[in-house]
Amino acid sequence: MDLDLDAYLRRIGLAGRPEPTLATLREVHLAHAVTIPFENLDILIGKPIALDLDSLQAKLVAGARGGYCFEHNTLFAAVLEAAGFAVTRLAARVRFGRKEAGPRSHMLLRVEAGGEPWLADVGFGGTGLLQPIPFEPGPPITQFGWTYRLVDEGPERVLQTQSDDGWADQYAFTQEPQLAIDYVVANHYTSTHPDSPFTRTLTAQRPEPGHPEARLVLRGRKLSEYRPDQPSITERVSDDDVLHVLASRFGLALPATTTLP
Repeated sequence: MDLDLDAYLRRIGLAGRPEPTLATLREVHLAHAVTIPFENLDILIGKPIALDLDSLQAKLVAGARGGYCFEHNTLFAAVLEAAGFAVTRLAARVRFGRKEAGPRSHMLLRVEAGGEPWLADVGFGGTGLLQPIPFEPGPPITQFGWTYRLVDEGPERVLQTQSDDGWADQYAFTQEPQLAIDYVVANHYTSTHPDSPFTRTLTAQRPEPGHPEARLVLRGRKLSEYRPDQPSITERVSDDDVLHVLASRFGLALPATTTLP
């Protein structure tokens, strides 16, 4: 199936034909990040995660659903290439305080725009990027109150987020281009292995609509809102209310008969 670029742009609230400029990359990246949620609902209800473009458009665009990194960034890469950008697909090891090396279970993109390479990633969830940042390490970049930087660590490049305790690693990656089959293998692990967090815990995340500085995170039955330089706000969600919260706070409407762990 060919990419329906117009349908994708309607999904994220944009119009017109995008040009391969840095301004366009920033605009589309932000619109995607605040519109299409990060979520693992299909995994929990036993549906396989397909990475072909036909399935991704049916789910994330026509179906008004979300997904996780392989779904988000595979679709986003196709959109950017349709707009004329040069895109390199990469893989990262998620850290989040992990001391031992984990699998390459995250997808990210290197995008050429304005004569420079940029790190683009609409599929990390949580406190992930809202807009692309320069691919080469440099000064910290602040986006809507959230601050990021890239640092080199041996052969790896590490994306970090500034926190109250200093700089926290999000993920580490090398610059080896990945093939589609590489993501098929990683996607099989993250969507089926019992040790994968996505097979064990309900997760839905996105910025608050209209307020990208506010991050909404539903993990299990705990709904949290994070803002830079402010204490987080957390509330419990009952089993009876979880479908309503997914619909009203994340735009994820599921059949009333859906049962989630």
